[in-house]
Amino acid sequence: MRIDIITALPDLLKSPFETSILKKSIDLKLIDLHIHNLRDFTKDNYKTIDDNQFGGGAGMVMMIEPIDKCINKLKTERHYDEVIYMSPDGENLNQKISNKISLLNNIIILCGHYKGVDQRVRDHLITKEISIGDYVLTGGELAAAVLCDSIIRLIPGVLSNETSALTDSFQDNLLAPPIYTRPRDYNGWKVPDVLLSGDFPKIEKWREEKAIEATLNKRPNIKD
Repeated sequence: MRIDIITALPDLLKSPFETSILKKSIDLKLIDLHIHNLRDFTKDNYKTIDDNQFGGGAGMVMMIEPIDKCINKLKTERHYDEVIYMSPDGENLNQKISNKISLLNNIIILCGHYKGVDQRVRDHLITKEISIGDYVLTGGELAAAVLCDSIIRLIPGVLSNETSALTDSFQDNLLAPPIYTRPRDYNGWKVPDVLLSGDFPKIEKWREEKAIEATLNKRPNIKD
């Protein structure tokens, strides 16, 4: 998968991709990541990418021209399956969305900043808008990193144990069941006997029951 991220703050995105699973995915060439500085697509010496709102109002707005130039340049080089804008009023990110995007070949992610982008960007250049929650961040860079993490870990070969991602919370519209490791007894807090029994059908049944119980107690709003 190729991921192109368009941002006003490219340095903010470097760290997440230089460690752990995200770095591994790049090193193994499972992910082809490119971060584009939006200021490289401006005409003036000040590298201006924002301006005042028409009609007045507080906050600057990201201009359409540099965004359009960047996206169009990328599109002349290859086909993109989605052009995603990270926005607090986009569709709330969930596991189904991550699963679907992880199957694509090429995506562009646009990081918003300031008050947001000129509406014409959203009307004519964007194919999908995604939010990571009902709150506002300074910019879309951290949200883009979250989206990338959620989809990259699903790509075959990224995780050492590929079945791990399939048993994560939300994959079956259920939260994950409780998990334990050594020691078996710590301060009198014991691992459930069923997990030590070696009876795998019984263990799977227990895990399913606990997953349903956790979902009903914590997130009963999860829907199919």
